[in-house]
Amino acid sequence: MEPNQKTPVSILSGSLGAGKTTLLNHLLATAGDRTLATLVNDVGEVNVDAELVAEGSELELEGGVAELSNGCICCELQDDLETAVVRLARDRSFDHLVVESSGISEPAPVARLFTTESRVAARYTVDTLVTVVDTPAFLESFGGEETPRRLGSEDDRPLSDLLVEQVEVSNVVLLNKADLCTESELAAAAELVGALQPDAETIPTEFSAVDPDRLLGAGLFDPKRVNDLPGWKRALAAAAGDHGHGDGAIGEERDDHGGHHHPDEVYGVSSFVYRSRQPFHPGRFAAFLEGLPPSVVRAKGTAWIADNEMRVSIAQAGPSVRATARGPWIASLPPVERDMYRSNRPNLEWHDEHGDRQTELVFIGTDYDESALRAGLEDALVNDHEWSDDVDLEGRFPDEKGVEVVVREP
Repeated sequence: MEPNQKTPVSILSGSLGAGKTTLLNHLLATAGDRTLATLVNDVGEVNVDAELVAEGSELELEGGVAELSNGCICCELQDDLETAVVRLARDRSFDHLVVESSGISEPAPVARLFTTESRVAARYTVDTLVTVVDTPAFLESFGGEETPRRLGSEDDRPLSDLLVEQVEVSNVVLLNKADLCTESELAAAAELVGALQPDAETIPTEFSAVDPDRLLGAGLFDPKRVNDLPGWKRALAAAAGDHGHGDGAIGEERDDHGGHHHPDEVYGVSSFVYRSRQPFHPGRFAAFLEGLPPSVVRAKGTAWIADNEMRVSIAQAGPSVRATARGPWIASLPPVERDMYRSNRPNLEWHDEHGDRQTELVFIGTDYDESALRAGLEDALVNDHEWSDDVDLEGRFPDEKGVEVVVREP
């Protein structure tokens, strides 16, 4: 590599057992003239993946693999990760760095380490974000067959939610274990990936075998777009452009139809956006979320909950739904603070009565009944009687800790 030239980095993510370590060993065995450095993370006391890579590639562990143990490289061990990659660049000469994150890591925070102003960014440039998917498990998870999980804190994330977020920021998704799927199942999995991340390239693989040129030196990562990749963000943006935001007051006609998007209807994957300037009844909205059909693969956005001055973020993936308080509505702040925030956000949509309070939710799924979902959402809204008579709205949503997890029965 030329002096002062930045080293490209490929970041591998995926669920536990999907085939990340098998892929890393495959890349080491087929890299050709490239000299690869690898950084492997595991979450246990013993870094099993690092041992497997070292054994499979016939490398000395300390000479070829920089290991981090007992934590996730995108959070607790962020400082250790930075130290490790800087040390690698200082001590060894190589053409490409491959980072295998643990099965419970998000790739975006790892990528940001290499793109923000730091001693790491001065030496490296992100090349490609790769997610390895266990295709049969992926289809099963979003077909409503996954065993329900009940979680009680924000630190305990549903695996389906994490998998979706790994796919949503990917440049390349390997549909691994393709030999265990039919052609129809592979096509359905590819379309699901396309709905979650429209620009992702999908590659069916067996034992994670793929041409290394498609992952190393592909130059697919764009740091300016990493936050705009997910399909749900694009659906919201497209609906806003096509239909505008609903701004009707309570009792007036509201534009809550949103947009409807069909990425590719061959397998029935589509999306729609729901907007409303009327708040949800906390109990009825929780019941609606709990009753979401398995055909809804992803729901994401912000909800306005009655009797709650906090913006509530909704994140559903497969059988789990998370509702998290994300801070107050600007309209609920004291006048001076509210006006300051508004002056700093000239493009903020503002309703004369409700300010910035509104619901914006996007739903992505396969062959769902959109009219039934819209009717359920309408029924979950606070009605005019409840609003005008100041009826006591039982239950708070989310709870006092700010997190509520709703688990759908399969």
